Amino acid sequence: MATVCEVAPHHQEANFSQLKIASVKALAESSNLTSIPSHYAFTTSTSSDHVVHPVHDDSIPVIDFSLLSSSNPNQRAKVVSDLAKACQDWGFFMVINHGVPESQMKAMFDMLTRFFNLTEEEKREFEGKHVLDPIRCGTSFNASVDKVFFWRDYLKVRVHPKFYCPTKPEGFSEVLAEYSGAVQKFVRGLCKGVSESLGLEPGYIDEAMNMDSSLQILTANLYPPCPQPELAMGMPPHSDHGLLTILMQNGIGGLQVHHGGKWVKIDPIPNAFLVNTGDHLEILSNGIYKSVLHRAVVNNKATRISIVLSNGPSPDTVVLPAEQLVHGENNRAMFIGMKYKDYLELQQSSVVDGKSGLDRVKI
Repeated sequence: MATVCEVAPHHQEANFSQLKIASVKALAESSNLTSIPSHYAFTTSTSSDHVVHPVHDDSIPVIDFSLLSSSNPNQRAKVVSDLAKACQDWGFFMVINHGVPESQMKAMFDMLTRFFNLTEEEKREFEGKHVLDPIRCGTSFNASVDKVFFWRDYLKVRVHPKFYCPTKPEGFSEVLAEYSGAVQKFVRGLCKGVSESLGLEPGYIDEAMNMDSSLQILTANLYPPCPQPELAMGMPPHSDHGLLTILMQNGIGGLQVHHGGKWVKIDPIPNAFLVNTGDHLEILSNGIYKSVLHRAVVNNKATRISIVLSNGPSPDTVVLPAEQLVHGENNRAMFIGMKYKDYLELQQSSVVDGKSGLDRVKI
């Protein structure tokens, strides 16, 4: 019988005004800032963490999404095979011809730039208190528990199954609804290919994860220039909750992926999406596909903005390994079940620590 992990509600409040934590944007724009405050100084455990290898021959996979709907069975079989290899070998891949118009992508960057340029007082309207509030704006990751603050401001908005959006700037709601709807359609198509790549029916993930009520969260990250980028960290090594994460950025690099025992710089193709496998795809696939550690580094020259859409099961779905992938003595279930919303609350309430969320549900 499948084991289900029940989690008691853990309400962690972050009162930023009480903690007197300024946004990193405001800090970075201080005219006299030449060094970072000590509580932003991030140290890594080993010096080898600083060694970053650019991608050359072993380049990140590129998937042509349009081929998943090809009428040519050989073309379609090839892209499903490529998808399997990308998920298994990297857990990160670029997607081209994804069907989301470039104009919608640009409109999102323009709107989020306007949001981050609101006054500190205006942004405080959208602060939120609990980690599962539908709209949250803040700094670092979870400033109430972070031991070291990250050089990052963020906006998190739940856009599905119920749509939310900040009331400022004007027109944000229309732009976000259009973009998130287009990405959701793309993700459901991609999930069919991922299902097939695991040897499951094309509609397995969509049905088992109740994607009609998928929990889709937008996270916009702002990483301003930092006077001491070698000491600060935008986001530390972590994996993502959910099934698939869809990322685009404003052309300024900073994403690094842990691949083959080393950190690799990732520079996305313009207008492509960068997709990575999340913790819940690792659970569903019983470890065939793994969520991958990645981090964000900062620079001293330009502001980086990344726009992330995490796509998970419905909040009440208990995520377990697919029965078809669990068979025999040598292939037992590697994870216990937990409701997606409980997993999300645990992860978002804690200090960022690698894949610690996934470790909680490993058998």
